[in-house]
Amino acid sequence: MQAEIITIGDEILIGQIIDTNSAYMGQELNKVGISVYQISSIQDEESQIRDALETANTRSQLVIITGGLGPTKDDVTKRVICDFFDDSLVKNEKVLAHIELLFKKYINVPISEMNRQQALVPSKATILHNSFGTAPGLWLEKNGSVFVFMPGVPYEMKGLMTKEVIPRVLDTFKRPFIIHRTILTYGWGESTIANTIEDWENNLPEPLKLAYLPSLGKVRLRISGKSFDKKTLTSEIEKQVKKLYPLIGDIIYGEEDENTIEEVIGKLLTQKQFTLATAESFTGGKIAEQLTAVPGASNYFKGAVVSYATETKIKLLGVDEDLIAKHSVVSEEVAVAMAKNVKEIIGTDFAIATTGNAGPSKGDSDVEVGTVFIAISTPERTFAQEFKMGKPRERVVRKSVNKAFEILYKEISNF
Repeated sequence: MQAEIITIGDEILIGQIIDTNSAYMGQELNKVGISVYQISSIQDEESQIRDALETANTRSQLVIITGGLGPTKDDVTKRVICDFFDDSLVKNEKVLAHIELLFKKYINVPISEMNRQQALVPSKATILHNSFGTAPGLWLEKNGSVFVFMPGVPYEMKGLMTKEVIPRVLDTFKRPFIIHRTILTYGWGESTIANTIEDWENNLPEPLKLAYLPSLGKVRLRISGKSFDKKTLTSEIEKQVKKLYPLIGDIIYGEEDENTIEEVIGKLLTQKQFTLATAESFTGGKIAEQLTAVPGASNYFKGAVVSYATETKIKLLGVDEDLIAKHSVVSEEVAVAMAKNVKEIIGTDFAIATTGNAGPSKGDSDVEVGTVFIAISTPERTFAQEFKMGKPRERVVRKSVNKAFEILYKEISNF
């Protein structure tokens, strides 16, 4: 079957907000065997909404629409729904009671007539209860297509998807199984991996296919298949994954839906009873941020110094001023001193440090923009590596963070 998603709202089109709703809905539908073939974002304008609904009705069995269900005048979706489905609005007492309850318990302003009007719903619609907001979800059918309308507020949409939409989809549609296995790799580029596994990829049997998902120093390899025979499909994917591991096992650190690389590093540190500290300059604490996003990180991650300015490296980390003058603040020698000193100051087994010129200007160093040094201090040695990360600034920072995790993972694994 074919599904599509339509998001309504000028705020998406002008870049005021990022459309995370479509990504979430696509993932949830995929989990239950429904492929999304089209995602559209349209203005909150009647003709645009009607055109989108009419087009979707000709090609998709399931159409999910978010946005435009608010109480204000710029939300026109319900008017279009009534026109499109040849329907009219009626007051739903259950929805009204829910709205009044929300205002009584959680909202410190009197309920207005505008809010009460959200209890007006199309008479032909099946009402989907919105536990977290005042606008209910709506389920309607026309010419063999199911249309689901939901508010655009992410937590309201997610609640409706989980409690109302997915259960109804499961009851309504016969669906194949869609299975993905995503292998996570670090250190090689997409083309290098493709050359290494070319024969394996060329011999993938139907219905399996491989997708490369590169991202600044790491590549996800997604093996996908669709079939009504789940057992056979699962077995075939497992067989192909086992053939893949010997080919690129040195760069595989896990699989998606298992662990991120920072979670893998955390598990290694915990198993080996090691601790870690960080000293970051141009990465601005992003390494520490990702490490501390893992529950239980305080067991192994002991602290960080974001020594962004040169004087902070000198005063807090104790980097020798003469060392900086001789080699520049962006240098192998300074990176080594940062890693070694933060390890001693905080008292850990491992430390990682970054110093570099992310741009756009050269700052306190004359080295080329995109030049970075990443240093690791282990229980046995301290060393730094130089990298040319190019431009622009965001790419330099993101790629350097990924490279730091790659180096750290390899070093901890060796103990």
